Amino acid sequence: MGEAVVAAHNVFVYGSLLADDVVRVLLNRVPTSSAALLNGFHRFSIKGRVYPAILPVRNRHVSGRVLMGITDPELHILDEFEDVEYQRTRVEESSDKLQAHAYVWSNASDPNLYGDWDFEEWKQVHKESFIKMTMGFMEEQELPGSKPRVATYESFYQQDAAEK
Repeated sequence: MGEAVVAAHNVFVYGSLLADDVVRVLLNRVPTSSAALLNGFHRFSIKGRVYPAILPVRNRHVSGRVLMGITDPELHILDEFEDVEYQRTRVEESSDKLQAHAYVWSNASDPNLYGDWDFEEWKQVHKESFIKMTMGFMEEQELPGSKPRVATYESFYQQDAAEK
């Protein structure tokens, strides 16, 4: 019997998945990655959310990383994590011309998108609570009838706000 062939994917990340701690919670490892640039996109802040969105915008670019060697099961986890708010899209990373998946915001005319999203600010203000939410999401995935990530996010941040 031959060994199963596992497809390896590249995934361009630009928000909370830039944090190795978040990736480790989701994938139980931190894949090899390299700095990357995605031309023709802009990274927006989202009203009421601590994570960003990207959309195609001419003459703009988004800096991020390409996670390499992502397996099919890991890609499925990322799909579940990004949920219906994002659409997995094939893109070409600009620096090394790598083909990669990127999670692009589903609603191109969303009135809640604004300005720029700042990873350094996110690390200082939101990273710790986001990791806790991500851990809750992964625990939820083990349960039958698990909640989608958006529901996990909303219930976590409502509970977190109520405790303050």
